[in-house]
Amino acid sequence: MHPTMTKETKLVNKVKRLIRQAGFPRWLHRFGPKKYEFWHHALALIVKQECRLGYRRVSRLLNWLGFKTPTYSALAKMFKRLHWSIWQKLLDKTNNQKLNIVALDGSGMSRPLPSPYYYRRIDKPYPIDIPLKLSIAVDTRTKKIVSLRLRAKSAHDVKDAKYLIRRLPSKPRSLVADKGYDANWLHEFCKDKGIKVMIPLRNYGKPRVGITRLRYTSQKKFRNRVYHRREMVESVFGAIKRKFGASISSLSAHTMRAEVYCRAIAHNIISCLFGLFQRSA
Repeated sequence: MHPTMTKETKLVNKVKRLIRQAGFPRWLHRFGPKKYEFWHHALALIVKQECRLGYRRVSRLLNWLGFKTPTYSALAKMFKRLHWSIWQKLLDKTNNQKLNIVALDGSGMSRPLPSPYYYRRIDKPYPIDIPLKLSIAVDTRTKKIVSLRLRAKSAHDVKDAKYLIRRLPSKPRSLVADKGYDANWLHEFCKDKGIKVMIPLRNYGKPRVGITRLRYTSQKKFRNRVYHRREMVESVFGAIKRKFGASISSLSAHTMRAEVYCRAIAHNIISCLFGLFQRSA
């Protein structure tokens, strides 16, 4: 068998296994014709993000390769109907390994802009900044995305820290982040969960101003070797933006969130199957 076809078969089996482990039924609708199973839609949507294709092109491509694929309109409707919690469960199933060191960070994303003609009609300057904020948690050993959050407005990185930690598939041993995550409540939250924190202290201009005893004690246990694992989350952001681009093509908040989850699932699956990243020590 050709090695390319072998990898395609592995991808199909991986998607089927994820859906089965997540406990989803074969069909996500009770009524209607039972023609396409859920994995047919999930496979097409993942390949769409990985290859940066439209609904028409991914449906045509998979049909040419011999895969049974829904029409482009069926894929678009399914993508709008799927709740983000379904993608969250699939993302969790791509991370079955036990977490050791998890790195947090955030980065800005962009969204599609209307045409310059439309801005002239409404008397607005062009281009106008419409930012998105994506925060992720990365397993520094496998470089897989273990949790994420997308905001429709700019926000400080630390605001999403508690959300990301609560949605980790397992409790990590250590948490690393930059100075932007240096907050008293985050140290207390991690201590209650039994997670070691490796975050450098902020420089407030005066010695020990605003530094609680817990944060001061954590600096005594600070290890540079562990902290430098934070570089892994930067490389993952770079890989995502190189592969998928720094722009979100969806328009509504629901589909934008689903698109980001789908990209993270594609990143975890494809990097594992095709060896795009090497495991680090």
